[in-house]
Amino acid sequence: MKSHLALTISSLLTIVLTTFHLTHDALHQSNGMSPSDVTILLVIMLTMLYGTVELAGRRVGFLIMLLGGVAAAAMPYLHTVGPRATRWGFFFVWTLFALGVAGSFTAILAFRALWRSFRADTTASR
Repeated sequence: MKSHLALTISSLLTIVLTTFHLTHDALHQSNGMSPSDVTILLVIMLTMLYGTVELAGRRVGFLIMLLGGVAAAAMPYLHTVGPRATRWGFFFVWTLFALGVAGSFTAILAFRALWRSFRADTTASR
């Protein structure tokens, strides 16, 4: 049960860092964000939060947290392709690093929990 608590906490931390990251992205875009962009981001964040809080301990919750963790872990790599990231300041770069670590940790824990849930089914059916 301890690993599920660690997964929930790391997933919530990933969500918070993702909102910081998305806020930086919105502030530094030259033309701002369109209403459809905002809607898409809010739906993604709501799905991640619902998967973390309400679906914790279920396979679909583990899958949502796994996908959210993988996406968060990819953010530092997606933003390092150009010099723009360093130009945006210390807090933005720190957020990218923290998001990459928290997302990777979340993805690892979610994968492990998902794997264990499938293993428990196969051993219970024997």
